[in-house]
Amino acid sequence: MIALEMYIQVYRHLYSHAYSGAMASSHAHSPSVPSPSSPASGPSVVGRAWAALVPDHVFDFWAAQVSPTWSRRRSLARIVARQVAADHTVTLVLAPNRHVRMPAPGQHMVVGAEVDGRRVGRSYSPSPLPGRRLAITVKAVADGRLSRHLVQSARVGDVLSLGEPFGTFALPRDDAPVLLLAGGSGITPLMALLRAEAARGFTRPITLACWVRTPGEACFVDELRAIADAHPSLRLHLATTREADPRFAHGRLDAAILAGWTGEGAAPHVLACGSAGFVAHARALCTDVAASFQAEAFSPPPAPDGEQGEAEIHLSRSGTTLRVPRNQPLLVALEAAGLRPAHGCRMGICNSCACGKAAGTTRDVLSGACDPEPATALRLCVNAAAGDLVLDL
Repeated sequence: MIALEMYIQVYRHLYSHAYSGAMASSHAHSPSVPSPSSPASGPSVVGRAWAALVPDHVFDFWAAQVSPTWSRRRSLARIVARQVAADHTVTLVLAPNRHVRMPAPGQHMVVGAEVDGRRVGRSYSPSPLPGRRLAITVKAVADGRLSRHLVQSARVGDVLSLGEPFGTFALPRDDAPVLLLAGGSGITPLMALLRAEAARGFTRPITLACWVRTPGEACFVDELRAIADAHPSLRLHLATTREADPRFAHGRLDAAILAGWTGEGAAPHVLACGSAGFVAHARALCTDVAASFQAEAFSPPPAPDGEQGEAEIHLSRSGTTLRVPRNQPLLVALEAAGLRPAHGCRMGICNSCACGKAAGTTRDVLSGACDPEPATALRLCVNAAAGDLVLDL
């Protein structure tokens, strides 16, 4: 016990010298957090000397005995609040450590946790909150190892890893009207954008239309209606597609309902988020009526039309050769074969699954374009084999 206390004191001293201000940033009442790139947050002479002697994993182990999110380099966050947001859905409030770069509204971050002894990660769209906090809203899906863990098992005090923010999903800079289209849990990045716009006082007219299957699956309903009551520039359309409810409209997105939002005045900028099918449907309807169209799909892209049979994949680093279906994204096909490629968003944004292609032709499942060029990088989640391949895996 004495030895443990001595080690804690040593590493407390190490941590305070290695990074000025780090201890203060670990507490909720800290008035400010120095930027990782600022001179105040850089390692001192003492810190550099200790870093040369103490490996990162040793430092992190002992630092975590004092505070669970202390780390020399890793971006970590502690769950400080948890509440049910909808059926099978929770909102987690996170307190990040000083290494986490805060995202812009609408961006994504890969959230990681250890589940059944295996480190898993998944992309979520956080909302920045006051006091350097982040909120993520997570829906448990049947085959989602991490989502089920976060919804069913994660508790206040648990520590998660956070990746770098990525994505360019954002409201355009001009003052043209905006139409936000959300399918199911696709509301989460749009909610982050709406909260930021509400903080600015709504500088333009915005319509948010959100569809869920049942009333119990709807998130943020009370908050959205409160924002709409406070800001007349926000128009809400909340609808169910399976169960009718007097509090919601009923029906799916179609050309007639879209015309009611786009037929008057300037053409709106449209941002859509939902399943791949929802986004494709929205894109088709908005082709001739939108000033611009941005979209993100949270489900795996559909299989390429007309692709049949299998392709042979040679993995050069492991020396493995296997056959995979030509009508599946490579990430899905490799996982079905028992492999565990690195990945994050599964929708072609974060590049976590990018790997080198030494030979062969791939097909982009989003655009249908084929790429026969050798020695290129490809994203496994949005490319399928159009022939035999050699990958740097």
